[in-house]
Amino acid sequence: MGRVGGKIALITGAARGQGRSHAVRLAEEGADVVVTDVCHDISDALPYPLATKEELEETAELVRATGRRCVAVEADVRFFAEIRSAVDAATSEFGRLDVVVANAGVMSSGRAWELSEEAWDVVVDVNLKGAWNTVRAAAPGMIDAGDGGSIIITSSAAGIRGHVPYAHYVASKHGVVGLMKALSNELAPHRIRVNTVHPTGVSDTGITVGEPVEELAAREPLFALAAMNPLAPYVEPRDVSNAVLFLASDEARYVTGLQFTVDAGSTNKP
Repeated sequence: MGRVGGKIALITGAARGQGRSHAVRLAEEGADVVVTDVCHDISDALPYPLATKEELEETAELVRATGRRCVAVEADVRFFAEIRSAVDAATSEFGRLDVVVANAGVMSSGRAWELSEEAWDVVVDVNLKGAWNTVRAAAPGMIDAGDGGSIIITSSAAGIRGHVPYAHYVASKHGVVGLMKALSNELAPHRIRVNTVHPTGVSDTGITVGEPVEELAAREPLFALAAMNPLAPYVEPRDVSNAVLFLASDEARYVTGLQFTVDAGSTNKP
């Protein structure tokens, strides 16, 4: 217990799924947490409903049930002013930020040449621009505090390999790796570490590709191949949260620029 005791963490996309799990896991180990989510649907190009305000508040209550403090802020990571308001809430309530988990993400499916411009834009804007907005909102205060810190960006097995059929998602998740690598060098003089986590398919996130995976696999054999993990068909949110916890903790004090896979062997298979 207490692996991140006394730290303050900001987690985006925290109303459900991985983000909720990360918030609870960090709180279990002693962190106070600010959780954000957009809390309304943002595009008809996404084939599933986004999380709600009620789900975000449920996350906050789960954090508080651990005995830690939590602030919930509705924010769309596509817009700098909104994620800046979440950072301001963190510093107003807790005085600083030590850990940032840029987790907000969306996806849809479709062959690259058949995707609409809206489908491309919403995925890239949330996944890549949203991660950049989150870091640029949080980094100046972390630098000024002079205490170092940890920034963790959610990528994917699709941020390492060329999964199909969702080139926009693959591009965005490769993009955050490039962002992480640049940031890990830029922020190293300030003792702020930057890493990515790369899950394979994760259960219970509320995110779907918009059609039964059996039908998609039958039409796209390479999708089926990507989904065949040596250890297990999927991982659970807490499996990813344990990686986030390590990267957030002082146990990882010299770990930066790392692509941390939690993928049941997905990216290593032949």
